[in-house]
Amino acid sequence: MRSPTPRSRAVSLLLCTALGALSLAAAPAQAAPPAGPSPGGAAPYLVGRGIADVTGEAAEVGMMGYSSFEQKATGIHQRQRSRAFVVADPASGERVVHVTADLGMVFQSVQQGVLAQLAQRYGTLYSERNVLLSATHTHAGSGGHSHHLAYNLASLGFQRATYRAVVDGIVESIAEAHADLRPGSVHLGRAVLTDASANRSRAAFARNPAADRAAFPDAVDPSMTVLRFRQGGTDVGAVSWFATHNTSLTKGNTLLSPDNKGYASYAWEREAGEGFVAAFANTAAGDLSPNLDLKPGSGPTEDEFANTRIIGERQLDAAREGYRKADLPLAGGVDSRMRYVDMEHVTVSGAYTPDGREHRTCPAVVGASTLAGSVEDGPAVPGFTEGMRSPVAQLLEPFRIDPPAWLVGCQYPKASLVPTGLVNAVVPATPRILPLQILRIGGLYLVAGPAEFTVVSGLRIRRTVAAELGVPPENVVMQGYAGAYSQYVTTPEEYDLQHYEGGSTLYGRHTLPAYQQEYAKLAAALREGRPVDRGPVPPDLSDRQGTLQTGVVMDSPPWGRSFGEVLRAPADAYPRGATVTAEFATGHPKNDLHRGGTFLEVQRRVDGAWVRVLDDGDWDTTYRWVRLNALTGTSKAVVSWRIAPGTPAGTYRIVHHGDAKSLFGGVRAFSGATTGFRVG
Repeated sequence: MRSPTPRSRAVSLLLCTALGALSLAAAPAQAAPPAGPSPGGAAPYLVGRGIADVTGEAAEVGMMGYSSFEQKATGIHQRQRSRAFVVADPASGERVVHVTADLGMVFQSVQQGVLAQLAQRYGTLYSERNVLLSATHTHAGSGGHSHHLAYNLASLGFQRATYRAVVDGIVESIAEAHADLRPGSVHLGRAVLTDASANRSRAAFARNPAADRAAFPDAVDPSMTVLRFRQGGTDVGAVSWFATHNTSLTKGNTLLSPDNKGYASYAWEREAGEGFVAAFANTAAGDLSPNLDLKPGSGPTEDEFANTRIIGERQLDAAREGYRKADLPLAGGVDSRMRYVDMEHVTVSGAYTPDGREHRTCPAVVGASTLAGSVEDGPAVPGFTEGMRSPVAQLLEPFRIDPPAWLVGCQYPKASLVPTGLVNAVVPATPRILPLQILRIGGLYLVAGPAEFTVVSGLRIRRTVAAELGVPPENVVMQGYAGAYSQYVTTPEEYDLQHYEGGSTLYGRHTLPAYQQEYAKLAAALREGRPVDRGPVPPDLSDRQGTLQTGVVMDSPPWGRSFGEVLRAPADAYPRGATVTAEFATGHPKNDLHRGGTFLEVQRRVDGAWVRVLDDGDWDTTYRWVRLNALTGTSKAVVSWRIAPGTPAGTYRIVHHGDAKSLFGGVRAFSGATTGFRVG
């Protein structure tokens, strides 16, 4: 047994905790019926879709995912979105909501904030039981929207503006989907994708029994599951599930981005047009990387932005295939079950443990192997030394608790560094009470998990739930990164090797068996049509938040210039494939996040008027914010546009929208525009 490392290394460790055609068989009478047309050909469901902006603070805030203090946002490559679908069963009155948000994680704080707003708007119509909130797991978003300190370290604490953007955007997407409800149908299809993921922890995967490994001959899950949503005879959207980390962009990137899954959504929505909403959800991707050469920013190319697009395109191609094959409509009821579980204190029956004996989970501990980070996707940042003088020191002080011998034994063979379950008595560090949830749409079941599940741990949960429901495992989708965030879940066999994922499995060796047991209970209740008790309710920690990140004091333009004035103008003409760059005197983007708006426009002259053709949500544009003088609050906006092949010839200009804060606190909006230039 490895002994715990010194407390000085515990400080470093905590920096990494945030990280970083389907066959529908006939089910028993009490479960979902087989897919098929509804009686009389009527639309079996009400279907609605919505999309909204969840982009947080775009500058001078730590980013979420790699836990690197050096990775601070400096602008936007693409805006992040929340995509929501509501499916209602007119016969029973039941409905479910599925949200896929371009976020690193859906933290418990976000779930609580969203549910509170939904209750204000809709009463009991939408609740913790039937609303599933999930994240794509991009590592290129703003941080600071958790209520647990371990996940706010790199952002120097809680960032209220980012939190509000995330919560308000998710609620807005659900409200839009609610207002969009129309008679429709949901079809299910499937495809295979083998070149968009690689197993980054192959040695741990190999410790699993042969029966588990046989399900994934290449140590990855190649299945792409697609739901095709229609209103009447019109296609209106899709949700596509595929297991891969959303980490094509490295920790060297400082532009906000939805990464590879966001690119897939963007490309499909632009192609389809007319309000089509395309969500690319994640599943059990805990040990699966998009970096095919198993080093950050590598494979298929050595360019991280090219990789983002390529891995996104591969997911899109597979999703389109599944979408085309989705010609059999789901039929049957819509239902859901959810229960909160105290994951630090679960007694696990021998029916779910490898040795057939009863075991218990443990208070949360972050293991020594977490210190290394996932070197394939983004190794950990260098640690802080004991006694260092830094603004961060006061944030880290609560974590300086040595784990007692009984906890080290409970977590064996983990080399215990930071007992966050004990730290919670001082400051909220990691969650203890987590939401477990199952949604049913006809013959398809979504198992929502508040963690990053390895590919085999996800398989075991799917098999457990399928056996309880009496349906094939192919009818069960593991929806990771949902409802809350508690780091990783490995199998007991993977845990024993204590790779990064095992060290980040908070509640000990029997975390996965505990999940299997609790999901089996939910599945049984769903099958039998009986309610479940809510369980222990997680506390509202909103009044225990603080930040060390300074706000905007004031803005001032460069000497002799005014806000919005062009500091660097484009050339007179550009060929397709070239990049146009313009610079403007600007204010801090924290003054107004422009959620639902844009910091830039590319406009084309059409019939004597300027018409927007691109903005800061588009792939070919970038908005960068550059500090020129911290003392005077002087900064500039650098707007770039790569002119794509096929761009129509004509006259274009670049427009920047910004906001400036006066010394007395007032904020005023401004805009600036370049003169026209020719393209083509």
